[in-house]
Amino acid sequence: MTQSKARGRILCFGELMLRLTPDNGELLMQSPAMTVRPGGAEANVAVALARYGAPAALATVLPDNALGHAARDEVRKHGVDTAGVQFRPGRIGLYFLTPGAVRRPSEVLYDRAGSAFVQHVDGAMDWASLLQEVEWLHLSGVTPATGPSGSAAALGAIAAATAAGVKVSFDGNFRGKLWAEWAGDPPRILGQMLAGSSLAFADDRDFALVLGRSFDHAEPAERRRAAAKAAFEAWPTLERICCTLRVNDSVQDQTLSAVMITRDGEHHAAPIALTGVIDRVGGGDAFASGVLFGIWSGWSNDEALAFGLAAAGLKHSIPGDFNLFDQTQVRSAMAADGFDIRR
Repeated sequence: MTQSKARGRILCFGELMLRLTPDNGELLMQSPAMTVRPGGAEANVAVALARYGAPAALATVLPDNALGHAARDEVRKHGVDTAGVQFRPGRIGLYFLTPGAVRRPSEVLYDRAGSAFVQHVDGAMDWASLLQEVEWLHLSGVTPATGPSGSAAALGAIAAATAAGVKVSFDGNFRGKLWAEWAGDPPRILGQMLAGSSLAFADDRDFALVLGRSFDHAEPAERRRAAAKAAFEAWPTLERICCTLRVNDSVQDQTLSAVMITRDGEHHAAPIALTGVIDRVGGGDAFASGVLFGIWSGWSNDEALAFGLAAAGLKHSIPGDFNLFDQTQVRSAMAADGFDIRR
């Protein structure tokens, strides 16, 4: 096992919400019962990083009420530094997840318009203070999709990180439903975010959207290579591009693999079978957290990628957005020795 080196903090920036889910197998409002859990792309990454042992912090805006404070406390109990959480007037963002079953896919319904984050995030962050002793800033395409304030805040965060010499990890996380609610310009805004990033979690579809061109090769691997080549040409700061590759046999039975493309070549993580999936929401964030943790730790690209894929696989085994496994458990999954009962 490669040992982690002493390094700077990892700061995650984005909206922390509440997720409401009907009982297993039910449609939304089929019965009055729903489970409430905190979630959100960047918070998911922060929680996972902290559980692996990294000094992770979260910057966000929450409502100054019982729900906002409870959401903050849920993140903090996993070891995340929440000093960067700002409280403002307003409501907490919500999303409703109807889990898929058999041949019915999962469906997400957002209810986050007018949240404290959406209203107040632009100008709420003191980046000069927040970025002290930070090595990596992680954020995603969800934040700019929330509206003009989120877009300005995301671009401001990357500009501040660049000025401070902080490396940026960016997860594309394109959310068409959110962008459709306002007159945003995803190619321009996401392109500016990529221009300041050194690590991108994205695939050929993300780059086709941002670059305004298509990658039409019949072979998926060739599409990814062509898109990565175009991305490296467009954004000189980019060093690594990572994505997962998913084959769906059914909602509950899937196969997941991963690839990392650098300016020098490719790295692949062998496919893993995911049978009886419990919840795939947050799987991409688990993957991003694992890869970012490996890179932050100074591991090889192959090791970081394999760790990320194993972390993503484990996330599919539990409900909720957060990936609640530590580094030892992810390592066990990498070795495929975690199937027997531990007594």
